[in-house]
Amino acid sequence: MEYIKKRLDVDKSFDLINLDLEYVGRKFGMFMVDGFAKDDILHLLMKFLAGLSPEQLEEGTLDKLLKTYIPYIEIETVDDLEKVVDTVLAGPTALIIEGLKEAIIIDARTYPVRGPEEPDTERVVRGSRDGFVETLVFNCALIRRRVRDRSLRMEYTQVGRRSKTDISICYLEDIADPHTVKKVKESLDLIDTDGIPMAEKTIEEYVDGRHFNPYPNVRYTERPDTAATHLFEGHVLILVDGSPSAIIAPTTFWHHMQHAEEYRNKPVVGAYLRLVRFLAVWASIFILPLWYLFALNPELLPERLEYIGTSEQSTVPLLAQILIIEVGMDMLRMAAIHTPTALATALGLVAAILIGDVAVTVGLFVPEIILYLAIAAIGTFSTPSYEMSLANRLFRIVLLLATAAFGVTGFMIGLVVLLVLLTRMKSYDVPYLWPFIPFDLRAFRDVLFRSPIPLKNRRPSVLHPQDPDR
Repeated sequence: MEYIKKRLDVDKSFDLINLDLEYVGRKFGMFMVDGFAKDDILHLLMKFLAGLSPEQLEEGTLDKLLKTYIPYIEIETVDDLEKVVDTVLAGPTALIIEGLKEAIIIDARTYPVRGPEEPDTERVVRGSRDGFVETLVFNCALIRRRVRDRSLRMEYTQVGRRSKTDISICYLEDIADPHTVKKVKESLDLIDTDGIPMAEKTIEEYVDGRHFNPYPNVRYTERPDTAATHLFEGHVLILVDGSPSAIIAPTTFWHHMQHAEEYRNKPVVGAYLRLVRFLAVWASIFILPLWYLFALNPELLPERLEYIGTSEQSTVPLLAQILIIEVGMDMLRMAAIHTPTALATALGLVAAILIGDVAVTVGLFVPEIILYLAIAAIGTFSTPSYEMSLANRLFRIVLLLATAAFGVTGFMIGLVVLLVLLTRMKSYDVPYLWPFIPFDLRAFRDVLFRSPIPLKNRRPSVLHPQDPDR
């Protein structure tokens, strides 16, 4: 008891509770964190202990307590005092009993948690309205609700020397590639740091290692149905306590282009929505650099497209105008994040008037730039993956600068650099551009068009699933 008190510094923290108790002629001690302990459960256990007589615990004290006199589900014993200290800080209650060489750990904890609401970034017209929350156990339960397979594995580990953040590695043992599962575990075991306060984003940076490559190597989702779909395909999920996002690995470029809405409609409608989404994403990357290239080199345009370009002259160079609006769009986006909901409409009106109308009227921008930047912005917001949309935005700026510096040659060099960059990327040994590079006709058809579910009877071969048939 004295050792645990010293290690926890009970007297220095008001929320660490130590109870000195006495039942059946023995000394008992309880250690818990005030905000995590379930008062009603612990009060009930104390009533049971108070009702015992010394004769009931004369022989086999530990077994009798565990199997008979402590009526609770999540209970275990620990004989390592350091582990007892770490366990108490994680939330469970430690029960120390005079005469026993093991502490009894009672996992009667509760976390402050919000309801499983639909995530803002992955809304659908029809479909489930629940989403992951910040509590690991609840997130695992949301997946279990949809995947009732006996081979579903939820393996537990901790990361962070000081934070000791709980992490669950989730996969279907009969489907997922054992090599991929092993690599995911090894990448987590290699993390050596004090803590991961940014949860899944910190995990990604340690796992990825490509710090100067803006394109995401893993996908995030806050939807349990999306997570369950990837489990059935053979992916591995990483769930981090304190985060409402699940990490999906491995992933390709095309995984970041898909959305649950496509599968909540008829196949033909879903295929149309996917093609429109692809068009929007490509527009977010290429339409502005292409327009800038043609505006500088109108001789490249055929006669039917002579209207592309600038109809008015401005004292501000075109490149400067584009960069000003690009930075202004990012400022507007950041302002929208920090603006209370009640003022969001007012912010939108101010931005529309200042950026759209007044700036053109005073001659700061030409009207065509507003149009094409609006199309690019719509394409950015249409990208399902937030991380992918930001990466595409950065590359759009790089492509613009290359075009401004070297013209057609710079534009072509930028395209080649993007293709080489994406081709060389791998996510846990899975080529990032598969099934385009290396080419797989059947898989590429499924990526390009939203196929009917009854026809998707094969799992992605690039994941090397142990059971390739659905």
